[in-house]
Amino acid sequence: MPGRIVVVDDDPTVADVVGRYLVRDGHTVECIPDGQQALRRIAEQRPDLVVLDLMLPGIGGLEVCRRLRERWPIPVVMLTALGDETDRLAGFEVGADDYVTKPFSPRELAMRVKSVLRRARGAALTAGPGETGQPALDPPVIADRDVTVDLAAHQVRVGGKLVQLTSREFDLLVFLLRNPRQAFTREQLLSEVWGWSFGDTSTVTVHVRRLREKLEEDPTVPRRIVTVWSVGYRYEPGAA
Repeated sequence: MPGRIVVVDDDPTVADVVGRYLVRDGHTVECIPDGQQALRRIAEQRPDLVVLDLMLPGIGGLEVCRRLRERWPIPVVMLTALGDETDRLAGFEVGADDYVTKPFSPRELAMRVKSVLRRARGAALTAGPGETGQPALDPPVIADRDVTVDLAAHQVRVGGKLVQLTSREFDLLVFLLRNPRQAFTREQLLSEVWGWSFGDTSTVTVHVRRLREKLEEDPTVPRRIVTVWSVGYRYEPGAA
């Protein structure tokens, strides 16, 4: 379903092209040229998704994303003209759900937006090719020890306390919970959770670390999402 999208980019040409493609897909789009104004507008009326340029005047895209994450679980697709791996990983560290590198295909961006929106709305229950592929008849709640995942509400609680996850973190957790005690390589997780046939596997590493910080009692000694040396990661459920 279409949504309300805020595009934050100080390049009017880029903002116009992105906006037109998103409107063509049925979305309502508002373009904002700087980070401070974007934060004020989002506080007034929360959008369904933010397309956020990394290089902005005043407050940069990374800081805008960090402040958004402190207050709301709004999905963020980051735009960056920088090809440096460090910048991409920094975006994921502060909570970006996806990124597109300039120059980019507007059609590709529109598809990424559609995918992130679908995931954020809990549509992993009816995933298509390249996604988790689980049937729509899955139980509405998945639980392990003190972790409870409400698939319909797209919420996660640890010890009864609500924990905010990005849509990618949520999808990664659900996938691991549905496949306990199975070791997956980073490439397999990138394919199953992100739907990418290729990409930077350190993206998976960043998201696993962020999940551990939110779920594990001691993230430095994880007991849920464990590392399988020379392979990747495995979810270790509690005793029945």
